[in-house]
Amino acid sequence: MPIAAVPAYLGNDFSQASPALRFGAYLRVWEPDWSIAKSGKQLAAAGAAKLRPADAACLRALASRQSALAAPLAAQGLLMVIDAQSTAPFATGLGNEHPLENGFAFLNPYGLPYLSGSGVKGVLRQAARELASAEWGDTHGWTEDTITHLFGLETDDGGKAHERGALTFWDVMPQLAGDTLQVDVMTPHQSHYYQQRREARSGDSDTPHDSGQPNPISFLTVPPGSRFCFHVQCNLPFLRGRAQALAGGGRWQMLVQAALQHAFAWLGFGAKTAVGYGAMAEDPVARKQREAARAAAETQAAAAAEEQRLSTLTPEDRAWSAAQAWLASFRTELAKAKAAGAYKPGGPFDQARQLFLKTALGWSEARSRTAAGDLLADTATKAWGRPSNKERWAELQTAIAQLKGGA
Repeated sequence: MPIAAVPAYLGNDFSQASPALRFGAYLRVWEPDWSIAKSGKQLAAAGAAKLRPADAACLRALASRQSALAAPLAAQGLLMVIDAQSTAPFATGLGNEHPLENGFAFLNPYGLPYLSGSGVKGVLRQAARELASAEWGDTHGWTEDTITHLFGLETDDGGKAHERGALTFWDVMPQLAGDTLQVDVMTPHQSHYYQQRREARSGDSDTPHDSGQPNPISFLTVPPGSRFCFHVQCNLPFLRGRAQALAGGGRWQMLVQAALQHAFAWLGFGAKTAVGYGAMAEDPVARKQREAARAAAETQAAAAAEEQRLSTLTPEDRAWSAAQAWLASFRTELAKAKAAGAYKPGGPFDQARQLFLKTALGWSEARSRTAAGDLLADTATKAWGRPSNKERWAELQTAIAQLKGGA
């Protein structure tokens, strides 16, 4: 049975360790003579793939923490959030040294999978370059100068003319489908050419060909259907000093959105994108949920601000402020009714007027009553709005007199 390369006093049960530890220090892939158990490579990778409930909760908590930090920045127009879902396996950190020949990127100290912000920046910079080249059709506004302003500039050959960019890219915490990583296998068929010593080659093995003995290699991936949330932050004061046009009107957000869409459609994220890994698409359901949540938060903030404003007013001023909404709403009803054509006794407008009349008669603040009386008088002229029913007309005249008289 394969064992981990750890001191004996630690035992051989690492089920409570993080995925990073199970895939790294506690990987159970060694024979007693410390050779790698080739038959157990896939089982070893699979043993590291499953997230414990605590791991899954921690990954969700990290995503929630990012959302909480992002909310006030997004409200100020300093940050944009894009929700995506993977449509293919996602692999990252395969170049890290590992006994299975392919590593994986885990976030320290949590030991959980992630996509680094620097990786996001690299993909989006390449997407922006491709769009700016105009070889993909519409540039969506990307130019070399725009790339420099947003991503910065680092000259080649050790040059010192470096410039910082206005954008900052946060790490991405993928929410794994099924709360587990996935084990994929690649089977190169040319190890006889690439791995055997040259002097040991003979005859047909001197050239690469696909009839060689396959060598299955297991590696970890994030499964399709996992959710990725991208956060892109902009240093607006810095950007205004460099390119005012990009800072206003949400211009930088539109550019980043175009680059992301290009990356989703053509580039992919992480490793092995040339063979289809790392493909993603924007998640429309998550976007609508986020927009609804943002609208609700803005409504709540506006209500809180209004409540704070009202708390500084006198009782009379609060009553006058509350009456403004009724007055504005009824003015809108009057404008709509007049725009529809001739006055129709007993129609919807009469019902709205009757409701407003009863409400206004219940007001005690003098300015509100006077304004309501003037508005009601404007709705009952000979040209438009005078009730044909004598009793209703008399009732309206009496109410207008009471309101204007302050009674």
